[in-house]
Amino acid sequence: MNEQEKITQISGEAANVSIAVVIPSYKVHQQILGVISKIGPECSQIYVVDDCCPEGSGKLVESSVTDERVHVIYHTENQGVGGAVITGYRAAISNGADIIVKVDGDGQMDPRLIPSFVEPILNGEADYTKGNRFYLLEEIRAMPKIRLWGNSVLSFMSKVSTGYWNLFDPTNGYTAIHAEVAKYLPYRKISKRYFFETDMLFRLNTSRAVVVDVPMHARYEDEESNLKISTVVTEFFYKHIRNIIKRIFYNYYLRDLSLASFELIFGFCLFVFGFCFGVYSWLESMALETTTSAGTVMLAALPILMGLQFILAFLGYDISRVPSQSIHKKLRGWSCVIEEDSK
Repeated sequence: MNEQEKITQISGEAANVSIAVVIPSYKVHQQILGVISKIGPECSQIYVVDDCCPEGSGKLVESSVTDERVHVIYHTENQGVGGAVITGYRAAISNGADIIVKVDGDGQMDPRLIPSFVEPILNGEADYTKGNRFYLLEEIRAMPKIRLWGNSVLSFMSKVSTGYWNLFDPTNGYTAIHAEVAKYLPYRKISKRYFFETDMLFRLNTSRAVVVDVPMHARYEDEESNLKISTVVTEFFYKHIRNIIKRIFYNYYLRDLSLASFELIFGFCLFVFGFCFGVYSWLESMALETTTSAGTVMLAALPILMGLQFILAFLGYDISRVPSQSIHKKLRGWSCVIEEDSK
């Protein structure tokens, strides 16, 4: 099925479904109008969030676009891509949107792919969809080598910190979310800048939302990225470690207690004991200029090996627990009950 057929199908299925598009706008003066012009009729709302853009992107849209679906929202101070998206989410939810798609304004994301992102949510297969530029191997060659390497490293760290072991390309900002899921996101806690997409996945996992990758082309034209790798490496590393600890605590000790919870504790303790004892014994033998006995070596090696086995067993269980049942229908029923009780 080509994109035009998908648009027709989505338009029919979404007759009673409102699809909103959020476009963060910051230093995208040259590309923003082209992005808006490619958004199809299946979308009923378009929110351009001028994130205190020094180029006046919002004013350009207001003066150049006559599409009645377009609404421009202004930030008085720059809040980052996450802050702009959250503002767009809130506006779309307040205006009755059912599905919210986020598209960057720099031209890297083709708006004609919106039906592909909406379809899994409409079909009840997902609560949140995101782009993946690594599905088509021949397209990977178009990606700059530094981005290719960086995405590979970030993808692995993201798998561990978010719990979505089935996803790749975590920093991809082409996303769609069901409004019922977006309503319950802890917006005050979500990172507002470049870590936004990955932090969203972490928050979604703690809600047990289903996330699906959508294949897309990698497009690199004349846009200039505002992301400076040297300034975010430390921030990303710290936040990944923080989210790993939070996710494991939330999922395996606060909300549930299973065999895997004990495997992780025993594995970690055994590994640390074996490693520390081995280092201590090695340093002692160096200082005394003696040969370490076989028994001492085994006393260090066995806890390390057993600890690794426990940790690998925990990882296997964690990988098997990737959310597979969408939650937006349950949340819709829950919100209806809450509204009824509040009357």
